Amino acid sequence: MTNDPDTSREPVEAQLASPPRSADIVIVGSGMGGGTLAYALRNLGASVLVLERGDFLPREPQNWDPWAVFQTGRYKPHETWQAGDGTAYQPGVYYWVGGNTKMFGAALTRFREEDFGELQHQGGISPAWPITYEEIEPYYCDAEDLYRVHGAPDGDPTEPPHSRGYPYPPLPHEPVIAALSARLGAQGLHPFHLPMGIDYRPGGACIWCQTCDGYPCKVHAKSDAEVCAIRPALASGNVTLSTRTKVLRLRTDPSGRRVVAAEVERDGERFEVMGDSFVLAAGAANTTAILLRSAGDRHPRGLANGSDCVGRYYMQHNMSAVMAMAPFQVNDSVFQKTIAVNDVYLASEHWRYPLGSLATFGKVLGPILKAMRPQLPLSVLRAMARRSVDWWLMSEDLPLPDNRVILDSAGHIVVHRRLSNYAAHHRLIAFARTMLQRAGYPVVLHQEFGLETTSHHCGTARMGVDPAVSVVDPTGKVHDLDNLYIADSSVFPASGANNPSLTIAALSLRLAERHFGAVREARAHGTGLSS
Repeated sequence: MTNDPDTSREPVEAQLASPPRSADIVIVGSGMGGGTLAYALRNLGASVLVLERGDFLPREPQNWDPWAVFQTGRYKPHETWQAGDGTAYQPGVYYWVGGNTKMFGAALTRFREEDFGELQHQGGISPAWPITYEEIEPYYCDAEDLYRVHGAPDGDPTEPPHSRGYPYPPLPHEPVIAALSARLGAQGLHPFHLPMGIDYRPGGACIWCQTCDGYPCKVHAKSDAEVCAIRPALASGNVTLSTRTKVLRLRTDPSGRRVVAAEVERDGERFEVMGDSFVLAAGAANTTAILLRSAGDRHPRGLANGSDCVGRYYMQHNMSAVMAMAPFQVNDSVFQKTIAVNDVYLASEHWRYPLGSLATFGKVLGPILKAMRPQLPLSVLRAMARRSVDWWLMSEDLPLPDNRVILDSAGHIVVHRRLSNYAAHHRLIAFARTMLQRAGYPVVLHQEFGLETTSHHCGTARMGVDPAVSVVDPTGKVHDLDNLYIADSSVFPASGANNPSLTIAALSLRLAERHFGAVREARAHGTGLSS
């Protein structure tokens, strides 16, 4: 039996009006980590309370309005963070039920097998994880089932082993993309179908539109954490959601070994939420902020920070967008995000060090370009967009101890980041330019993204076996406390060069099994995770 959330009705208001103030398990955050964990625990027999600082994202005409989404930032929070040099910026985070997945592009790729081992890069060493690909692989399969991934485990020379196939076949290429794929193959490259989480099943909700990547889905066809995890979790009756509930800090018992309460603010009221176990899944920066704000006599440097690693080793990928244009060819694709190239993901004949991944992303439109190039006429930008195929490039950002999240004297987030491995990213851009020009696109433009592009940030509560140099153990349990866990990208020891979403989900499912027995019980009864 597959997971089929009912997307025809909004959650009943009674679930939001008077949330409980205690639960067996309290989860902070409803995104890919917290939402997946809540789903995995829904039939555990314990009470689960999810605390989400945002509300349900409304279904409204502006969901699919590129001007509202990209120009006015309708769904971004009114919040600024600060760079290490004192510059204020608006981070690319979203506070809604479902977290950042409400706006993500739904590419759900596995990290490569090599990503879990030590890798030599041009800019330094990417450290090994304390778990292997083989250990996480069954949970990747479960996550792909839960998030309705369409893909094929062949065609990509770096694809790791799969113990079972994708639940749905790959998305079809539109004619322009199919022709481009053939021309890339003629160069000796290996273009493959990008694994995507959308409801494109027979009778599914997807209407195959241009407003998917970077937009909220008005018909709930995107496999975000609200639709695939939170809604069915709430339907179980064992999981409760408290929206508009911002967690400020955690309080421990006198021993300092157990968290006993979360101090929260909801609609102007401050109170405590009690629990037996607590899970932080607020994202790399906000999980760090909660831990640092929770400093006390027993934890003077911040909760879980005996190693002084909380906030350190911040990563967010080196990322660029590329527009490849053919002046006399119109790209009439509606959904172009179906193709990727990983020929230079690892060391290869093209370069002796890993460079990263290349994949198409949602079709760029005139108003989107206007947000980046406001000085150019909209008519010119629309003409450019009609003739482009658009790619997203990612290179690994290496973990450096001084790249870190801290709090200023007022408790606001400050991010210190020095670029790492960026020469490899410039080489990846050059590779993309050559690849696309040979494929018939003579004009190739690119835009590099910086600190404000936080959608892939990770590493600030790194996983490890040694409590002296890590924050959580290989399952996600905090070393310093008996009942605190972390279930988001904070725990990544290295960032790879893939979208982190599926790996976050897989780690949450593994945490649910290792510490709460949820997945194990489902498998023992032969029902599977998504039953």
